[in-house]
Amino acid sequence: MAQTSKKPPRTPASAARRRAPLDRLLDPELFRALGDPTRLLLLACLCKCARECTVSEVGGCCDVDLSVVSRHLATLERAGAVRSRREGRTVFYAASFDHLTTSLRSLADALDDCARCRTPGCNC
Repeated sequence: MAQTSKKPPRTPASAARRRAPLDRLLDPELFRALGDPTRLLLLACLCKCARECTVSEVGGCCDVDLSVVSRHLATLERAGAVRSRREGRTVFYAASFDHLTTSLRSLADALDDCARCRTPGCNC
């Protein structure tokens, strides 16, 4: 049950019981996907390339076996960070710029609101 008190929370535990826009913007799957250095390297490679790339092309960005690259790209896809398209036996991956920018910009805005808000009882 969400707390509706007008006083600011006294502890992190009491703050956690309040629901705010920030809570729905913190996407655990996206952060888990971005939390691996190899996945970050692969995503950065796709972002800089700015086009669809095959697994073997993306694999050239790092010194990892192609099967591992494939698994990392699948994890990034489940999180919405990349999108894929199959053409026969070949799978093409591309950065999902719209999803990434929308997610990260919305989160940054919510964090900015929390940092600026000094209103007692505010739910940011």
